[in-house]
Amino acid sequence: MPVLEKEQYNACDCDDTGYTSQLSNKVIVVNHTMLPGEHPGQLFFCSGEGVTNPHIIDKTVFAISLSTGEHHRFGRSDVIGALKPELMPDDARMHLSQIRPSGAADFDSPDFSGYCFLEDGRYCTGVWLRDAQEAVEFAAMQAPYQHRVMICDRDDFSVMEMTGGNLAHISQKVWDAYEQGGAGLGRGGMSMT
Repeated sequence: MPVLEKEQYNACDCDDTGYTSQLSNKVIVVNHTMLPGEHPGQLFFCSGEGVTNPHIIDKTVFAISLSTGEHHRFGRSDVIGALKPELMPDDARMHLSQIRPSGAADFDSPDFSGYCFLEDGRYCTGVWLRDAQEAVEFAAMQAPYQHRVMICDRDDFSVMEMTGGNLAHISQKVWDAYEQGGAGLGRGGMSMT
């Protein structure tokens, strides 16, 4: 089912624009004239691959459509910028909640699952997460866009929860993984409440 987006996003709808903007792990707006075929929306999640040097204009940006879930590749100049989180439609938030962190490896037995909730309580199926480090990366990636993010262990007990970008609680195991890997819980103004 396609995401219902506003008719057309532009630079006014973005927090970060221009060739020097950092796009990694952000929801990006692709110029509507550069969309493939009859693609239903401009919103994509940038996996970060190909944007390690934001000063290279023709660098390739790899992204996942928040309308269809398909993987796409764009030129850096095709991207308008990073969408303001408050402008993201709920359907796109739900699609985003199903994406694991960039570079997440395959695994046989997950230690955690991640859930994202809309303000009205709706949520999608949880996403399997390999280990505590990946769980922290998932939370950091989702927090700017989701009302509530919850990480559960294999027994389905909550080990980490964030609401409105603020860390509400975290287990010692997950905290140790964050301390060890520094996955970015401090990015985006997240704090302990």
